[in-house]
Amino acid sequence: MAIPLHRQTQYQYLLVSQEGRVGTVQLNRPDVLNALSPDLMIELVDALEVFDADNQIGCIVLTGGPKVFAAGADIKRMANASAIDMLTLDQLARWDRIRKLHKPVVAAINGYALGGGCELAMMCDMIIAGENAKFGQPEINIGVIPGAGGTQRLTRAVGKAKAMELILTGRLFDAQEALSMGLINTITPPELTMETAQQLAQTIAEKPAVAVRLGKEAILKAFDTTMEGGLDYERKLFYLLFASEDQKEGMQAFMEKRAPDWTNA
Repeated sequence: MAIPLHRQTQYQYLLVSQEGRVGTVQLNRPDVLNALSPDLMIELVDALEVFDADNQIGCIVLTGGPKVFAAGADIKRMANASAIDMLTLDQLARWDRIRKLHKPVVAAINGYALGGGCELAMMCDMIIAGENAKFGQPEINIGVIPGAGGTQRLTRAVGKAKAMELILTGRLFDAQEALSMGLINTITPPELTMETAQQLAQTIAEKPAVAVRLGKEAILKAFDTTMEGGLDYERKLFYLLFASEDQKEGMQAFMEKRAPDWTNA
């Protein structure tokens, strides 16, 4: 299914498309290795939120180019900024809106995902990586540290000791190491990365939308609270789903030994 023309043409630094119930957003600044400038991030947040609000979309894929996902922030835009400039502009606050998306986001990574690019990938809910993918938080090499969540998300994904090593040395690591650390879901040949991500997204998009949304919420809550608090939150969401039409349909279909007909309500 083609995306409406007005949505195709409103972005300067992105390409957007839709196939079935999957919306795809592709970073498109190849001349600067998809550097995450403030202008690109404004467009990216908008595109993701448009898909998130669209009832015809059940899952989102975020990708870059065949050789680079995103090589980091636009350093030229920051090099001469003062601390007060950075505090006043607070450009990273915009990234918080990605974290608040209700629908799952699958990252499809080929090539370099460095600095802000790695942080953006980690903001996604699942990561499919090509064999040529390279990850890293090399900010230490330019005198700073990750500022868009890298110290927090990488630590939660791979543990304190490994995060310390990767962030304080700034070394890059490949897809195989990322998989062994639990940072990504799977590795594919580069030419199959998008297809694999699209298949995963389509599988999720075909599930009942309300249950998918609350399932994502419950999983993310595990990073924000205690085990007891998380279990209490999960239980309340579980009970809440008994108000949905799809709960009734799903359980009735199970008893009747037929495929459910989801209404996403």
